[in-house]
Amino acid sequence: MNRTVRLTAAALCAAVGALVVAMVLGGAATPRIIPGLPDEGTLTRWMLPLSKLAMDVSGVLTVGLLAVAAAFLPNDKGLLGKQAQSYVKGASWSALAWAVAAAVALVFSLSETLGAPVGQVLAGNELTSYASQVPQGIALTLVVLFAVAIALFARGAITAGAAGGLLVFALVTLLPPALTGHSSSSPNHGLATTSVAMHLLFLALWVGGLGVVCMHALRGQPLLDVAAARFSRMALWCFAGVGVSGLAAAASRLTSVGELFTSNYGLLLLAKIVAFAVLGFFGWRHRGRTLPRLSKGEPHAFLRLALGEVLLMGATIGLAVALSRTAPPPVDTPVDRAFELLGYLVPPPMTLANLLTLWWFDLFFAVLAVVMAGLYGAGVVRLARRGDRWPLGRTISWYVGVVVLVLTTQSGVARYGPVLFSVHMTQHMILSMLVPIFLVLGAPVTLALRALKPAARRGDRGPREWIMVILHSRVMKFVSHPAIATAIFVVSTFALYFTPLFAAAMEEHLGHILMMVHFLLSGSLFFWVIIGVDPAPHKLPYYGRLLLLMVTMPFHAFFGIALMSMGTVLASSYYDQLGRTWGVSSLVDQQTGGGITWGFGEIPTLIVLLALGFQWWRDDERVARRADRRADAAAAKSGGTGDTELDAYNDYLATLNKRDRARGGAAE
Repeated sequence: MNRTVRLTAAALCAAVGALVVAMVLGGAATPRIIPGLPDEGTLTRWMLPLSKLAMDVSGVLTVGLLAVAAAFLPNDKGLLGKQAQSYVKGASWSALAWAVAAAVALVFSLSETLGAPVGQVLAGNELTSYASQVPQGIALTLVVLFAVAIALFARGAITAGAAGGLLVFALVTLLPPALTGHSSSSPNHGLATTSVAMHLLFLALWVGGLGVVCMHALRGQPLLDVAAARFSRMALWCFAGVGVSGLAAAASRLTSVGELFTSNYGLLLLAKIVAFAVLGFFGWRHRGRTLPRLSKGEPHAFLRLALGEVLLMGATIGLAVALSRTAPPPVDTPVDRAFELLGYLVPPPMTLANLLTLWWFDLFFAVLAVVMAGLYGAGVVRLARRGDRWPLGRTISWYVGVVVLVLTTQSGVARYGPVLFSVHMTQHMILSMLVPIFLVLGAPVTLALRALKPAARRGDRGPREWIMVILHSRVMKFVSHPAIATAIFVVSTFALYFTPLFAAAMEEHLGHILMMVHFLLSGSLFFWVIIGVDPAPHKLPYYGRLLLLMVTMPFHAFFGIALMSMGTVLASSYYDQLGRTWGVSSLVDQQTGGGITWGFGEIPTLIVLLALGFQWWRDDERVARRADRRADAAAAKSGGTGDTELDAYNDYLATLNKRDRARGGAAE
């Protein structure tokens, strides 16, 4: 236990040391103080970054403890083992520390905002308003509330599913403070916001997972080889995610490569890049040399390299906190409200040429498309190498869906979508009613179940088992019920556009992403019920699916008619801020969007009818073939035709024939 304490203390010292050095060299420790202007004081200047460091460390530790308990250590049919349960209990305490650190950061953040010493802040009544009305205050308040909830629920978690749910909750809790920092004020705030969120999530899993695996090794706990091997596979994905998101984050803040060497922000970023490269080298050594030795029963081989990696990761966290306290190089941006909302100026009048050439890079959907295409292709290749066939039609359908997704979220459609309601509705229709059709026909879950290997340990849960657990979970059974899936598909559209949710989602890049993801998921859920090839908790007969399709699709036409009939503009405050000077008025454009919604449904309906008819025909063929095989088997056993009714009729005729012969013989 003393070794674990020493490791924790060393990692904290590395993090604090890196923070102090980076703040001094970056200038955040000694800002220029102008006489006459408010000054928060030295205490706030140092305690705010230190409290944020404590918040980040405790949050990362919570994520690591839950990840090891839920995914890295084997479980017995979903029940956590003794050691995994102790890690979940530890996550309860680290989450409580997380909440305390966030509360302290909230106080010092208000002190910095007001430019007043912390004692004066505590004596006033501004803290409540700051925590409930200012974005930075709201973000820290959410961390306090969410972390306390994690601490409470973790006390009674005994299943891998509960630990996995808490892990997802912990990852979500990491996001609010990061999304209200420099990323929200970056010129390309859309790219900055997405990259920071991805960077933080991947880094937390990587750093937290390694730290807890090292604690597991120092305590001499069993199954270290299993935990280290599983962590190594995840770490490879985290390394790639951290690299891509970090590159995107740097591109959103720096206007040239030269600023890496000429600004304090760039120099700190260079130091973080070097640390990232060294961590990548450590990971390569782990996979190539340490894991084979660990599987042979040499735990010290893992510790020698991993302990240095943990110390470097602690220093990296300190650098990250210092980087968040350092202002990026100034960028000359146009004084334009549209630029502040969109990240770019209002594009020129929409033409076909502009739609094809004015692409807009969206990191989230770009990464999503690459992951979807890559994983599906890897599954097909694995089946091919094993000698199994995978239908070509399913592969084509999946990649058609991915290509349409890219065109909808990256091309000029994505650039004009936030500007014109009609283009936005086109995106909505494509993402909810066209892309999902091709994706569900690709049968990704079936491919995953065939390509993934079962868990090596009996009763344990690997990726394949987790898919089965999710498919048979109560939540999935509920949301995939035809009535519920239809309600989500239809009602959510009216609830979004005819409430303030639409305006709020359009004003924020993260809200816009969530809206688009909702369109994609709700459509995929509905069409999974109608034409899904993958196994599902509820299977409707084909006539029921046809009836459900015919009943549901007119609702989108009704929604389109409602839009065409409105005399007011939805989210008018948002569209007025853009200051668009070309094209039709916002009201006319909204009516055009209603017309697109009204007429668009015919295209997906036709595709679904064709797919449904083909599936129905194939199903009848399979039923007929099974009946023929049963008949042949019965014929082989009884010597008849195999058709029960036909054999009975033949026996009846034979009986009549015998009776006639008997009567004829008696008459003679």
